Amino acid sequence: MPRLTPYLLWIVLPVALAVSGAAHAAPPDSRQGVAYRWVDAQGVVHYGDHVPPEDTSKERAILNGRGVEVGHLDAQKSAEQITADERARAAVIRKKEHDRFLMTTYTSVKDIEALRDVRLGQLKAQRAAAEQYVESLRSRLEALQTRALVYRPYNTRVDARRLPDDLAENLVRTVNELRVQSGAYADKSAEEAQLRAQFQDDIERYRELNVVHTN
Repeated sequence: MPRLTPYLLWIVLPVALAVSGAAHAAPPDSRQGVAYRWVDAQGVVHYGDHVPPEDTSKERAILNGRGVEVGHLDAQKSAEQITADERARAAVIRKKEHDRFLMTTYTSVKDIEALRDVRLGQLKAQRAAAEQYVESLRSRLEALQTRALVYRPYNTRVDARRLPDDLAENLVRTVNELRVQSGAYADKSAEEAQLRAQFQDDIERYRELNVVHTN
């Protein structure tokens, strides 16, 4: 075997060291030229040309044959995480669209307040009509109950007649309608509070947007 002169050693030695260092740094990937680096659930770093099933959902780096990172794969998200991300994106889009609506629809806060007062006036009229209808149902129910007092089972007299079917049906129908309309009336009150809060949010957001545009 020929001996290397000091001059040749000066050239060959750094190259050999570089090759040896690259071989140790690179992942076991001599066949495909691509490998992955990932961290398992215990925090241990792994290298390999394939990822075991239990770690496929984890974040990992793509390495070339020299061990240099050339790509990245994000961790796979659960169905719940994907749904949450989609909802967040949809919320951002809705907010931008609403901001655009505010800036293109109103010229001042007074415009928003004027529309608010119109909507509240309409809602107040609807609530008054609902209240009047509920009162009429209560009056009807009282009249039906008075009529029912002369019949069994409300009348305990031996000669009292059985409650007529049509009266019984009217009682049941009126009670159910009163329950539904009372709930609708309560909803109108809640709707008014919600409407006020919504317009107040619009007023505050409109002011914020105008400050941004002014600056």
